[in-house]
Amino acid sequence: MNEPALVALRGASFAYEDGPAVLSGLDFEVREGRALALLGRNGSGKTTLMRLLSGGLRPQAGGLAVEGEPVRYDRAGLTRLRTTVQLVVQDPDDQLFAASVAQDVSFGPLNLGLPDAEVRSRVAGALAALDITALADRPTHLLSYGQRKRAAIAGAVAMRPRVLILDEPTAGLDPDGQERLLATLDGLREAGTTVVMATHDVDLALRWSDDAALLTPDGVHTGPAPSMLSRTDLLRQAGLRLPWGVAAARLLRAQGALAATAEGPRTAEELAAMATASGRPDVGTAPAGP
Repeated sequence: MNEPALVALRGASFAYEDGPAVLSGLDFEVREGRALALLGRNGSGKTTLMRLLSGGLRPQAGGLAVEGEPVRYDRAGLTRLRTTVQLVVQDPDDQLFAASVAQDVSFGPLNLGLPDAEVRSRVAGALAALDITALADRPTHLLSYGQRKRAAIAGAVAMRPRVLILDEPTAGLDPDGQERLLATLDGLREAGTTVVMATHDVDLALRWSDDAALLTPDGVHTGPAPSMLSRTDLLRQAGLRLPWGVAAARLLRAQGALAATAEGPRTAEELAAMATASGRPDVGTAPAGP
């Protein structure tokens, strides 16, 4: 028998006051150990879905379950949920409020009523995981944007969640900042945290995720990232373009440079490595201009 999903919405519906249904009869699962990218056009319901998963909103129909057990929306039930699932919003300034980084990161563990020694240990571990230990005493208003992103994620990590949900975590970061954050997320995944990332970046989703969930007008479609992000019909419905890596793989197969069953490149670096391994320097080389 299959293990129940770590977190699952079943038949979930939600509408804001005086508005149409944002989500209706939605079934959605987060499987432990699977990096999941959540994609869809603006207004498709991504933010609502993330808030339903983390307990910030309550389904008006259907329900939320953790490991098959329905979530109760009383104090004890929500505390249990928030020690399982943490959401980090897109703008860190919506999440940071304390005078210093360490004080901000300690807020969640203190609210759990943990002993001081445990709080200090969690704060130190979260700061180390996000590579911002040196910023512990820095006022949050003096941080760079990338540092504020990391501090906001550290506050969620200090809660020791099993599922970490990130809304557009790489938005606003320069390429180096994006790479450093992705390396940090890889470290969290290796330590056992299941990561869900909402993004509009299909290339990032192809490169980073195990599974992709596409929110379309007729519901959510979830499956292995390479196959889901090759579905031009679903991508069109979700207001997304074809990922670069998928287009490159199709071209390589058409030229006989990639076997039909072989996995295509997810990054330019993988394409260059394939060219080197195949002894075909033309693979991955851009055509000359007119």
